Amino acid sequence: MSAAGPVAPPGPGRPDEVVLSVEDLRVRFDTAAGEVRAVDGVSFDVRAGEVFALIGESGSGKSVTAMSILGLLPVPPARIASGRVLWGGTDLLAADEEQLRQVRGNEIAMVFQDPLSALNPVHTVGRQIGETVRAHRGMSKKQARAHAVDMLGLVGIPRPAERVDAYPHEFSGGMRQRVMIAMAVACSPRLLIADEPTTALDVTVQAQVLDVISAVTDEIGSAVMLITHDLGVVAGLADRVLVMYAGREVEQGTVDEIFYGTGHPYTLGLMASLPRLDDVDGVPLRPIPGAPPSLLQVPSGCAFHPRCEFAVPGRCDTEDPVVRTVAGTHASACLRFDEVPALGAPQ
Repeated sequence: MSAAGPVAPPGPGRPDEVVLSVEDLRVRFDTAAGEVRAVDGVSFDVRAGEVFALIGESGSGKSVTAMSILGLLPVPPARIASGRVLWGGTDLLAADEEQLRQVRGNEIAMVFQDPLSALNPVHTVGRQIGETVRAHRGMSKKQARAHAVDMLGLVGIPRPAERVDAYPHEFSGGMRQRVMIAMAVACSPRLLIADEPTTALDVTVQAQVLDVISAVTDEIGSAVMLITHDLGVVAGLADRVLVMYAGREVEQGTVDEIFYGTGHPYTLGLMASLPRLDDVDGVPLRPIPGAPPSLLQVPSGCAFHPRCEFAVPGRCDTEDPVVRTVAGTHASACLRFDEVPALGAPQ
């Protein structure tokens, strides 16, 4: 790819059109203790207008995957070992800083986990929202301020014409997250990456923030890449799901394929550990035993085998599972998918 010239964004957004394609992404961190395999061979597509969810426990590589897409990882210690991230036919992993600057905030935008640390405390929220459209749309200060007021109104902040001149510390946690969403959608991006957008918010505010993301992206026609460990959020919002464990892809499919025909013991464990509103018999929760492995020393074979009730000694701890199609768009990296009826049957 030539280092010169702008990055061409994807087309007009036909249904089922792939706007982002991640192929065999592998990310390493070089540390004093050794090489950390943060992302190890993840592949997926995000289609126009859909909500694509990345789920898994903390440390599974979800956020690193997202930050790799926009070139936000610190280099060093991070490095891209292999893979491609295709956006409009351009590999973003091979793009230079100027090309990435054209994409960030303009074509692909990100809502970060902690809005208090992501927002600049010494600038008003209106100025921070306006910076994006001034940089990418060439608006004047007056135009940018008016656009910021519109964006604050779009995400449901009361009295936007007054609050546009407020500072981040003058907003509650939920309102700061709305400001982050307003900033992210200011340029009507084709793709919105939402990294744990409801972290540290109470349940009522979580629901409001998710409703805002859904309504705003429908309004501007954006696809959403949702990063979360909350299966309830996934069930209510996502169209397709990628499950990650220890930096690897373990299962991928539509929400129905994942929830009603679980294809991996790890996903099964995530769902079994959730309380159910329809549980009238008081069945106790079943937490996944053990803890995720250190990414400095990922277990041989299937990384999940030390915690897996279906693991077969001499096989699951030695054979490296390959992601394979189960049915339709459903894929799994479990060696025993065909041998364990509990996995192949609807849950």
